[in-house]
Amino acid sequence: MMSIADAPRTMILESLKRRLFIFDRSLTIILGLILLLGCLAVSSAAMDYPGRFEGHVRNIALGILVMWVAAMIPPQTLMRFAVPVYMVGVALLVGVALFGLIKNGARRWINVGVIIQPSEIMKLAVPLMLAWYFQKREGMIRWRDFVIAALTALVPVALILRQPDLGTATLVAMAGFFVIFLAGLSWRLILGLGVAGMASLPLVWSMLHDYQRTRVMTLIDPTTDPLGKGFHIIQSTIAIGSGGLIGKGWLNGTQSHLEFIPERTTDFIFAVFSEEFGLVGNGVLLVLYLLLIGRGLMIAANAPTLFSRLLAGAITLSLFVYAFVNMGMVSGILPVVGVPLPFVSYGGTAFVTLSLAVGTLMSIHRHRKLVQT
Repeated sequence: MMSIADAPRTMILESLKRRLFIFDRSLTIILGLILLLGCLAVSSAAMDYPGRFEGHVRNIALGILVMWVAAMIPPQTLMRFAVPVYMVGVALLVGVALFGLIKNGARRWINVGVIIQPSEIMKLAVPLMLAWYFQKREGMIRWRDFVIAALTALVPVALILRQPDLGTATLVAMAGFFVIFLAGLSWRLILGLGVAGMASLPLVWSMLHDYQRTRVMTLIDPTTDPLGKGFHIIQSTIAIGSGGLIGKGWLNGTQSHLEFIPERTTDFIFAVFSEEFGLVGNGVLLVLYLLLIGRGLMIAANAPTLFSRLLAGAITLSLFVYAFVNMGMVSGILPVVGVPLPFVSYGGTAFVTLSLAVGTLMSIHRHRKLVQT
């Protein structure tokens, strides 16, 4: 039997256990395996970049800390901060347009004591804001609510497009669309919007920047500029094809180590992974992503409130877009838009944003019983 003296110690240990071991077991296992494959790919791709792999490990440690903090925050608290986070994010985007720092021809950063990229904030702020709005309108959602939600999402998307940053704007727009869709947007309206979107392609084409048009034309025929704009796609598809069924083996990728693959630790890490681990490795990675998305959708389906269901669903489907767009652009079926491969690519800001998103999923799952009771 437990003595009276041991009771406080047991209570302290139980309290620590509840606070430290808060990660969803399924998500943790799946994410851990993806991170392991990512470490193998980055360690190989970064052989000629001193300190890059160590930086990747630091990013993972920071990401886990951010994930743990996010998992501790109840969805009700997130809901209270939805409007302020969105407003601050939009204000920072306006600040970028007026006073932002220019790097490589793009104005995407702002110095607020530290240099930040506000568009990354909007990847979570937009679905958070829209989920809050539909929660407030639960039971009386009308067509005009979908219009208001769409305009709310389009404001930051338009500001991000001006930077210009097509990749991030696409991710923010898709995150907003997923919330609107899950809130009950009619399939007929989606079909109508799709037809209207196809009809407006000439107008959209005229509004694109020159580099964006070049990316689309390069996608259609990368051999028109094999040593320039088409170089990325040509070399990445060669790497993927040369991997064959089982790959050339870890650290044995010739395309990456002979420096034919540009941005091989970040946007084009999938080409490095494919060359070294082949079709089998790609299959394993795809299965892990599908399991991650499936688990996220289960969490969304079991969430107790409309806010948490919409937020969890949008986060999960956004992870799918991340993976699909990155693999698509590296494989040559989508334009190169600078989207990282989730939890595999090297990168601090994107890694922290993704960790915050998964931590939010864990929070929704962890606090579901507290909300229901």
